[in-house]
Amino acid sequence: MSAISPEEQRDIVNALLTMGLAKEQQHGRIARLSGGVSCDVYEVDIGRQKICVKRALAKLRVKADWTAPPERTVAEVAWMRLVDKIAPGHAPKVFGVDTTRHMFAMEFFPPEGFPVWKDWLAKGDINIDFAGKVGTALSFIHAATAGRADIAKSFGYDAQFRALRLEPFFYYVADRHADVSAQLHKLARNVATSRIALMHGDVSPKNILQGTKRPVFLDAETTCYGDPAFDLAFCLAHLLLKCVWHPKWMDRYQQSFAQLRTAYLAGVSWEGADAFERRAANLLPALLLARVDGKSPADYLTAEAKQMFVRKESIAMLKRNPGSLAGVAAQWRKMINASWLGE
Repeated sequence: MSAISPEEQRDIVNALLTMGLAKEQQHGRIARLSGGVSCDVYEVDIGRQKICVKRALAKLRVKADWTAPPERTVAEVAWMRLVDKIAPGHAPKVFGVDTTRHMFAMEFFPPEGFPVWKDWLAKGDINIDFAGKVGTALSFIHAATAGRADIAKSFGYDAQFRALRLEPFFYYVADRHADVSAQLHKLARNVATSRIALMHGDVSPKNILQGTKRPVFLDAETTCYGDPAFDLAFCLAHLLLKCVWHPKWMDRYQQSFAQLRTAYLAGVSWEGADAFERRAANLLPALLLARVDGKSPADYLTAEAKQMFVRKESIAMLKRNPGSLAGVAAQWRKMINASWLGE
């Protein structure tokens, strides 16, 4: 946590007043939490209760020029409220929204009971069963929203999804890699035109709290009605990147990958699991490449040799058009074993 400026303090207090969550003379301690590249997150004491306040940024904190509409707060709140109804406990409860300041207040989860999944993966404390819980919960949410015209209409945030996902993860990368540009454009078009189920859009270990009984999904500002294969591939890509980051724990990361994949596919009821897996497998190398050459590169893959490995192998897989998630994972393991990546 870190200190905040007087201007931030005023904005948060005024937002709390607008949301009816505090009286001017009764606000408590406000501290900044570690947010992401797209938002500010604060821990706020309201009487004896702790809550989180989140504010969307118009310009994201990355080296590349990356902007996105801050009105995406409305989309994120809608996703959390819907998921809290269909899968209680898997999304934070929302207490209030201030659309003028692009802020909302939500449930606070104590870190001692709900650590960030990424933090545990990073230190080698890898709970394979938890990965299965993530897969089960994610496919349940997708199944509950699949084929729903009402949800598709409510979550038609195509412009936001393009700004936050398609442009920085596909089109930007395509401009840098002419040899796979056609493949990346085709994948982006397929995701953009699909209307299958409600996507979260940012299913990353940094956005999942590892509760003892359940995962809690955060940061749904990229939500849109589209292809759920994107969500699965997005999450699995992070587990493969961890293998490159820490090869010494590759067996556990790969087991987590397999457990998440198996648990997720067991819940695919809206279409054939084989067809779904093929789409996810084809998206996976594109998302791996995006984490070294997109607008939001993985912050932990700083070694040039590791970036080059991801770049080379993901491009090779894009050209082969992989047919299964298990096949991608097996090839990833084979190539890591054949390389010297160090720690």
